Amino acid sequence: MRCTYCMPEEDYEWLPRKDVLHYGEFTSLVELFAEAGVQRVRLTGGEPLLRRDLFRLIKQLSSMPAIEDIALTTNALRLRDHIQDLKNAGLHRLTVSLDTLDDVKFRSLTRRDGLRRVMAGIQAAEELGMKGTKINTVAIRGFNDGELTKLLSFAKERGIEIRFIEYMDVGGATDWKSTKVVPKTEILAILEKQFGKIEAIPKVDAAPADHFRLQDGTQFGIIASTTNPFCQSCDRSRITSDGQWFRCLYALEGTDLRTPLRENRMDDVRQLIQTHWSQRADRGAEERHGLDQRSAQGDDPNHPHFGMHVRGG
Repeated sequence: MRCTYCMPEEDYEWLPRKDVLHYGEFTSLVELFAEAGVQRVRLTGGEPLLRRDLFRLIKQLSSMPAIEDIALTTNALRLRDHIQDLKNAGLHRLTVSLDTLDDVKFRSLTRRDGLRRVMAGIQAAEELGMKGTKINTVAIRGFNDGELTKLLSFAKERGIEIRFIEYMDVGGATDWKSTKVVPKTEILAILEKQFGKIEAIPKVDAAPADHFRLQDGTQFGIIASTTNPFCQSCDRSRITSDGQWFRCLYALEGTDLRTPLRENRMDDVRQLIQTHWSQRADRGAEERHGLDQRSAQGDDPNHPHFGMHVRGG
């Protein structure tokens, strides 16, 4: 897909295949992060199901006793064809990116056809008994803000938790404007008109979403990183497909783990992980929130890790 909030252009310089980590290298890195205390892994993108035989990586990760949860974020275009292998390999949970239920809007946003394939993927996961599936919806004023109640109903009918995400000005969102952000307070107001009183659920972990409950018990989340950054409690890291370690989604520079990994300098990688994590001071969302004037961070074609389409990991 070419979703306009993360891949606004058609022409890209793709990474050389030799720079991309193979599954054994990913597994080695996860083992080192597990030594440092990581227990949960998410395969995300870009679109992770473009990687051939992704179930092989999941099988390797699921064999690690320290890893308690393996999740996959996908646009679900290829999900129906792969969900059985993914589940058999040990995948625990799915998150499907879905911003509209309208065919025309879907085509406008993604510049691809495929809504029916996405729906088929969601249904296939449901039929296989996948538990804990979530839907991620980026709320964009003037595009899908009139669909939020419909999307929540869609998720509710299927026993899926939906999370509404405030439109973020990260690399790739070159059409971002502050006026297009639908803040958490407005999302709640829109939903309350349809569903009645909404109850806030106290936060008990460092997950990015604030959780809420409808009167019938249905739960949903809102990720308000644009208007209410959660940098202070963030405990997430991201390894890109070519082995760069980012501790903030807004960071322009990462830490190269691929070079020492390929040189078999495992102690050096361990030291990098321990030192950079203990000394981290990333506050990207808070810093952006504090700007007097705020616009999208535009894509830099000369920067190999700027756009969201290359932050996959």
